[in-house]
Amino acid sequence: MGNRWNRRSFLKGTGATALGMTVASLTPPALSAENDTPKPAALAPTPPMGWNSWYCFRRNVTQEDVRAAADVMVSSGMRDAGYNYVNIDGSWQGKRDANGVLQPNERFPDIKGLSDYIHARGLKFGMYSGPGPFTCGGDPASYGHEEQDAETFASWGVDFLKYDLCTFRKIMLHDAPNDPAKQFELMKQAYARMHRALLKTGRPIVYSLCQYGIDYVWEWGAEVGGNLWRTSHDIRPDYITMAEVGFSQAGLSKYAGPGRWNDPDMLQVGNGGMSPNGEMTQMSLWAILAAPLLASTDLTKMTEPTRRILMNREVIAVNQDPLGKQGDRVWQKGPVELWAKPLSGGDLAVGLFNRLTWNTPIRFELTDLGWTGPAKARDLWTHQEIGIIRDSHSAWVPSWGVVLLRLSKT
Repeated sequence: MGNRWNRRSFLKGTGATALGMTVASLTPPALSAENDTPKPAALAPTPPMGWNSWYCFRRNVTQEDVRAAADVMVSSGMRDAGYNYVNIDGSWQGKRDANGVLQPNERFPDIKGLSDYIHARGLKFGMYSGPGPFTCGGDPASYGHEEQDAETFASWGVDFLKYDLCTFRKIMLHDAPNDPAKQFELMKQAYARMHRALLKTGRPIVYSLCQYGIDYVWEWGAEVGGNLWRTSHDIRPDYITMAEVGFSQAGLSKYAGPGRWNDPDMLQVGNGGMSPNGEMTQMSLWAILAAPLLASTDLTKMTEPTRRILMNREVIAVNQDPLGKQGDRVWQKGPVELWAKPLSGGDLAVGLFNRLTWNTPIRFELTDLGWTGPAKARDLWTHQEIGIIRDSHSAWVPSWGVVLLRLSKT
């Protein structure tokens, strides 16, 4: 299986050689045949929800920032609405000690204390590493230290690990030049290796694969132990990029389910690059996609409109529905789209998406959805009952906006 998509960033100034280490010294150890295909852990029965430090703090994140985020998740009601992971996304690493144990940097003087603080507030703690020798930002990652790092993470009480491909790409290219099939196998082995290390600790740790959808990860992510896997390039806080990422998820629904989720990257709600309509579009689409709901805004500066979007419990219920089905596109007619997600009890979430720069009516037939008989409809953003739909329904949808309905049997 070849490399269907090549991130140019891996070839420009990242990786072991760019950071003063020769690739030749980094050939990964062989895996035993019986360990090549570990079973994924029985974790994440619904898509993970929480907060991640990256898009608000990037490489400047501190222990105090993470504590503050945990505090706001409790005081604002986010925790009670389902957001329970507090995840550091890189830039916490310092150096390895004489025994090879990875130490945090000066901005994180007490990782175990931070973890205890988060757990004491009824939340869970997430960390970041990668299969290469360094992270994307040049900090030490887990290459050659998988079991050691897994034990360290477990001793700190980590509940979630994001594992970012980054500099392992250099190893793939070095060890299998001009051989995309072997590169693919090396990548799978690297992710499986950390999964086995996590299992060996005995601590249940949700395992998040971050490799940007290379080589159709949705087809094999669960095989190497992933509970969720990135399906796209990094998102940005603007409608165009968000829509490109979100709507490109069409056709992936069959690969998702309890314990195995497609991940189109984090929520950009509150980051200032989208209108409220655009933010509601992302929240609605991610709910229909059964995508992880990971906020990544500075929660200490969260406005009331941001809070209302992130904490719309009716929309969250669509995402967290126990049936565990990812929704999909029903039809696309130019810049307007109809999406639907099966829900428990026979209900159906229906999203009417307008990608035009002006308001427009969108009409659908119940038969488009495979729905027989009349349907009781509720608008999940206005929190209003629409009434009974007998054959078809039409709604005005704002520019770059959405109408999200829940249909139930009458």
